[in-house]
Amino acid sequence: MSPDLWMILAFAGLLIAGVPVAFSLALAGAVGIVMGLPPAMLATLGTNTYNSIAKYPLIAIPLFIMTGLIFERAGVALRLVRFAQALIGPRHGGLALVAVLVCMIMGGMSGSGPADAAAVAMVMLPSMTKAGYPKPFSATLIAASASTAILIPPSVALILYSIVVPGVDLRALFAAGLFPGILAGLALLVPALLVSRRYGWEGGNAMPLAERPKVRESFKQALPALFAPVLILGGLRSGLFTPTEAAVVAVAYGALVGLFLTREIGWRDLWSLFGEAAVISGVVMLIIALAGIFAWAGTMLGTFRHLAEWIIGLSDSGVLLLILIMLAVLLAGMLLDAISIYLIMMPILIPVMQHFGWNPVWFGILLAMNIAIGQFTPPVAVNLMVTTEIAKIRLEQTVGWALLFVLAMACALALVATFPEIALWLPRVLGYNV
Repeated sequence: MSPDLWMILAFAGLLIAGVPVAFSLALAGAVGIVMGLPPAMLATLGTNTYNSIAKYPLIAIPLFIMTGLIFERAGVALRLVRFAQALIGPRHGGLALVAVLVCMIMGGMSGSGPADAAAVAMVMLPSMTKAGYPKPFSATLIAASASTAILIPPSVALILYSIVVPGVDLRALFAAGLFPGILAGLALLVPALLVSRRYGWEGGNAMPLAERPKVRESFKQALPALFAPVLILGGLRSGLFTPTEAAVVAVAYGALVGLFLTREIGWRDLWSLFGEAAVISGVVMLIIALAGIFAWAGTMLGTFRHLAEWIIGLSDSGVLLLILIMLAVLLAGMLLDAISIYLIMMPILIPVMQHFGWNPVWFGILLAMNIAIGQFTPPVAVNLMVTTEIAKIRLEQTVGWALLFVLAMACALALVATFPEIALWLPRVLGYNV
């Protein structure tokens, strides 16, 4: 067998055997080096792991993870829910609408789907259950809505994409993800409202008038949370700070909100949050670091080039290949996390993207939308695992609802694929390089 095949089979075999993705990538890369390169090349393992994470933009990832944890603990989700309830009031599907809107706003703070799913589920699930929504439906809707965090800036996945794909402006990616993220949220909202009306969940008397939050009071309480996305995106647009500096500003702002405005976290809580963020960031950085071995071996052996040439040779139709790639990424998203997918697939897909002249910003948004769908599609479905754990239900109970929302978001994906300007219009207007 060729070294290419040895490396690919080693990676697949390790994954099937249950070896964590990070170590599967590293060991498969080492197998490729041993089978196709001089054994002395094993000395590059340390250098490759270091070079993979020695990149300035990667500093933003642990900082945005920290931002998400702070806002989650600071009671921001509860205040956003109360404000949304005050605006929408009791009606069929009202709480479903609240859940989707709050998930989208929370996504504009942390860029992490699982973190948003946890924060919103803790607040929304008891209210939705009391109003008559089945727990499997509520858990699936929140998991699907939280997946928009991968699109709505700031997005941890888009930060990594900008590093993996040379020459892509992260600010353009952030701007390009806004409208597709909103479109994805609306696509989830339509079936949620229709189903709520069909089954009569949460009628007009679900919330007594005395329990309905007052708009002015709830707005004041939610204002610090609503200002967070404005601060981050406004600072990026004005040039006041870079995306990495925006992450620092977001952490500082979140700490101020939690310590002095909501007063739901103390200095000791802040210290524990730093530790929790360090653990999560360490896992992410370990995947990125060890994937560097796999990437270097694949490049030196020509594995990625051979796979790209094979994909290009499948068809002369760019549309057909785009559909096949989207299906492959969707399948990968059902099994792997976003970071692993980018690190594994992008070295193969970059030559294909260049061959057909696809816009890298638009293509990055399509990949992100696909990965977002995978976050709530069984069997792995990281967002869904979080919400079902909070709801105390089995993952299998959500499969039917998950398929409904997968279909809804797939329609949004098809619209962005058919009309690229949905993603590219805003970065062009803002003057970013697309």
